[in-house]
Amino acid sequence: MWLVLFRLLVVASLGWAGWHYSPVPGQPIPGLALGVAFALGIIGLELRLHRVPAHNMVGALVGGVTGLLGANLVWGVIAGLQLEAEHFIHSILIVFLIYMGIVIGARRGEWFEPARIIAAFKDASRLHQYKVLDTSVIIDGRIGDICETGFLDGTLVVPQFVLRELQQVADSSDSMKRNRGRRGLDVLQRIQKMTNVHVQIVETDFPEVKEVDLKLIELAKRLSGKIVTNDFNLNKVAQLRGVAVLNINELANSLKPVVLPGEVLRVFVLKEGKEAGQGVAYLDDGTMVVVDQGKRAIGRTVEVTVTSVLQTTAGKMIFCRWPEAQAAPAEGEARRDPRPPEKREDRRESRNGRDHRAEHRREPDRREPGERPAAEHARGEGGGPEDGPAGPAPPGNGPSARD
Repeated sequence: MWLVLFRLLVVASLGWAGWHYSPVPGQPIPGLALGVAFALGIIGLELRLHRVPAHNMVGALVGGVTGLLGANLVWGVIAGLQLEAEHFIHSILIVFLIYMGIVIGARRGEWFEPARIIAAFKDASRLHQYKVLDTSVIIDGRIGDICETGFLDGTLVVPQFVLRELQQVADSSDSMKRNRGRRGLDVLQRIQKMTNVHVQIVETDFPEVKEVDLKLIELAKRLSGKIVTNDFNLNKVAQLRGVAVLNINELANSLKPVVLPGEVLRVFVLKEGKEAGQGVAYLDDGTMVVVDQGKRAIGRTVEVTVTSVLQTTAGKMIFCRWPEAQAAPAEGEARRDPRPPEKREDRRESRNGRDHRAEHRREPDRREPGERPAAEHARGEGGGPEDGPAGPAPPGNGPSARD
């Protein structure tokens, strides 16, 4: 509200000055119109400069003042010369030097950034040690732990367009994206509170460039700095453009322990693998371990032998062999079926619908009524001492008893 009142005051002041000090003698109305038009032009220029970064305006101001001082110095040198159009030459010098000072100062406004001015007085070697942060590396969060260890020196630059993208993610309707965006803002606040890290938020923007990745590349070129990111595609494009990149994923992969074929690892088999019989385990740093024939060891901690290591852009995979895989199935089968072989054979035959014992048991039931078994008939005719199915013969019964 106060800014609007101040603008109205400027219009009224210049209008009053044009009315009373009209450039057209005896006609105040043209003077009033010129004063109001000049005031509106100043307000339009102010609205236009509202989008310009502060360091660019400071550079333009310093360049304009320097051009004016240079014009006066040059005119002081040539003022003693007898020139026919000395007033015209004086005007050209003033306009030319002021214009060049403003344009050069605005384009090189990063020279007047606070971080560069402080670095010029503290340590000149840190002047070009800028690290431009990408949105992905801020949301990832590991950049905070790296800054705490002191591995990143120089100035961490956070562009204003990255902050806008981060705020859009934090305001997303998706709960997962919203949580990630808020975590990124918390990471930035945490880094700003560190005493050994200097964070600078710059307002430099490139309206002619639409994509945020390309804006990061242009900003890194202007600052002669490096891009800190997790984005694989941005990494490749920046390298093609000649900009150095610090990839957090590559740093994490380089810090993983090195294993060689033949080494023995102790891992916990967590789940089944994609191939038949495989088991999957993970090291403490998240490296995937594929155990051949490790499906039977799911839920157990076993010792495996490394056979090969596969390094990809997504990470590292370790392939191992479980030495006890050959002994494990035999013991498991013995525990699962402790019955004797003949019992299992009888059970398989009964499953197929065949039961020889049942057939022997049902054979007497198929005889005709009054018919004697063949074995009993043979024993009866031969008079052998063996007992028949009806039991032993009563004592004292001889051949006369049959009569």
